[in-house]
Amino acid sequence: MRIFIAGATGTLGLPLVGALVAKNHQVTGLTRSPEKRRTLEQAGATVAVANALNARDLKQVLRSAAPNCVIDLLTAIPKNGPIRASQMKATNRLRIVGTTNLLNAAIAGGCKRIIGESMIFAYGFGDHGEAFWTEGDTLQPRETNLRLQEIVDAIRSLEEHLLAAHAQGLIETTILRYGLLYGAASESTRYMLGLIKRRLLPMVSGAQGIGSWIHLDDAVCATVAAVEAAQPERIYNIVDDHPTSFNDWIVHASCALGAKRPFSIPLWLLRLFMPFTAEMFSTRLRVSNQKAKSSLEWQPKFHSYRVGLQQVVAEYEKSI
Repeated sequence: MRIFIAGATGTLGLPLVGALVAKNHQVTGLTRSPEKRRTLEQAGATVAVANALNARDLKQVLRSAAPNCVIDLLTAIPKNGPIRASQMKATNRLRIVGTTNLLNAAIAGGCKRIIGESMIFAYGFGDHGEAFWTEGDTLQPRETNLRLQEIVDAIRSLEEHLLAAHAQGLIETTILRYGLLYGAASESTRYMLGLIKRRLLPMVSGAQGIGSWIHLDDAVCATVAAVEAAQPERIYNIVDDHPTSFNDWIVHASCALGAKRPFSIPLWLLRLFMPFTAEMFSTRLRVSNQKAKSSLEWQPKFHSYRVGLQQVVAEYEKSI
């Protein structure tokens, strides 16, 4: 299959290129930076250089690649992770304008299918209760925080544009709502482990949040399964089996690293200096992966963060 990946040099994009090439797919990777050409070529991809915000250039490279399937992984998240909602503005724009351009280019080029990278915060932030949310649940209407609303609106814009194109019969679409992504090849994960090792990443007292996570390797495998599925569903949650809090994740990472137990700061203090991070610590969102397991015949190898962190820490320590 001929596959075009937008965002091919990102945290998820680069290992996905390697996984698809290993399965004998012909992969074209999009990057806006000519300096990243060699990285993609070494991974086995043909390189297309264009800015996803430039509709004309994007149509040209799509026409040249003539893919059967397009994968939208367009993000511009800071490599160490966002600490303020304002740091998501570039990604918000890519999810609105970039995705629209990519979708239109894929349709114009006669592409059969497009797969879009969404995330579990399509459900919104805040307290979602104890139940596991599924793909069929109604999305939370509005956020109380305007900047959080901008993030949620951008994620939902991506989903709505893809679903509308499918409903109109223009192209087959699949949306993957990934959980909180971590992995040995993730720069933000490595940054967090470095802080934990030096006892510089605290726990947050008063934070009651619960999140659904996904190991990078499992996210790649689920994406490959969606690419190769004969008749995939419209939306899948891609998460592991055991939601957990940021506090527990940090504590377990500390144990795996053999580091001292992290110190603790109050939630109000975190809100002052890292408001977006505070929202992540506070959001309670358990998400079900049953649909992906049954329809895609996919199982997370790292079924919980405890198993996943053992592998991540082992790979991290080999590299330092």
